[in-house]
Amino acid sequence: MRQEQSERLATSIVEFCCFLRTHGLSNDLSHTLTALEAVKTIGVKDRRSLAFALQSALCSTREEWDLFPQLFEAFWGKSQARPRSASGEYKGPSQGNAHKHEGSGSTVFLDQPSNEAASQDAKVVYGASAQQRLKKVDFSDVPCDDLASLEELSQRLLRRMSLRVSRRLTISNLTDRVDLRRSIRRSITHGGEPMELVYKGKKRRKNRLIIFLDISGSMNFYSLFLVRFAYALQASFRRVHTFLFSTDVVEISDLLRTRDLPAALRRLSERPAGWSGGTKIGESLRQFNQLRGTKLLSRNTILIIMSDGWDTGEPEMLAAQMRAARRRALKILWLNPLLGLKDYQPITRGMAAALRYVDVFAPAHNLESLLALERHL
Repeated sequence: MRQEQSERLATSIVEFCCFLRTHGLSNDLSHTLTALEAVKTIGVKDRRSLAFALQSALCSTREEWDLFPQLFEAFWGKSQARPRSASGEYKGPSQGNAHKHEGSGSTVFLDQPSNEAASQDAKVVYGASAQQRLKKVDFSDVPCDDLASLEELSQRLLRRMSLRVSRRLTISNLTDRVDLRRSIRRSITHGGEPMELVYKGKKRRKNRLIIFLDISGSMNFYSLFLVRFAYALQASFRRVHTFLFSTDVVEISDLLRTRDLPAALRRLSERPAGWSGGTKIGESLRQFNQLRGTKLLSRNTILIIMSDGWDTGEPEMLAAQMRAARRRALKILWLNPLLGLKDYQPITRGMAAALRYVDVFAPAHNLESLLALERHL
């Protein structure tokens, strides 16, 4: 029975980690393993110790630390501490009281949930399911009824992503600042003994970011969501310059330097920028390289091109301008919404000509694909 209860608790912890990821926390498999080791080492004698062990193992930023109690209550229940799964189903048979298993070092709570707690959990699970669906839906397929919800979710999750990028510190053994949280986490594998200290280095120097966004007719369904992505990245980078292009290039950096995104979008709609026009990627890059490239492109600059690659100009022009930009920039990312299509191949003349100068070729068709770009930034 003790083994059965331990396995049940471990399963609930794994499901809890999945639950946290659906709500924007950045924990991965290594965090899940750390959480299991923490609970095994510390022992779960009560609800508070379980929460503290999981919070220490799974939270990487101040924002995640502050959000954790709310998510913990939503998953494990407010008045009971009995583990439940992400689907809302309670694990194991129901009994009236919590049972302590001798020698296990942990308590597994089996209280029957109240109707109010079960109802609240059902709402949370429904919300998580809706968020998962909205994160995966292609921007071109968003129903009108879901548009407001997707815009709210994208603004919240993209902002959280940008904060993680901005706050991440370099881990180094060459400085004298001990990273206490990571040192404690690493010591768990040694029975709690601090065998190896982890050190915290200075914050990385932030790169300059140049965003080059296609607003031609073929990008109609994606452009405004990608503008939101550009807006969110301003929290991560000291210098962000955003340009729109179709057949000409227009800079909108000044509009996005505001705390009021809806107002910025309203002003953006009033600015003549060639919305829904044709596409001349090569010619637009030539304008940028000649007028701004010498000043803005450098070895600490990341250039992000957001386009489906449908270029009506000559592929030789595009290849030449991509080559010129690649010589100056640190890295070029090309985000193509069409990569979200199952059978898409970059075989158009323009896309094929540009691809040899691209460091990262990634999809940008839904919210999930935009959040995945964090590791490249």
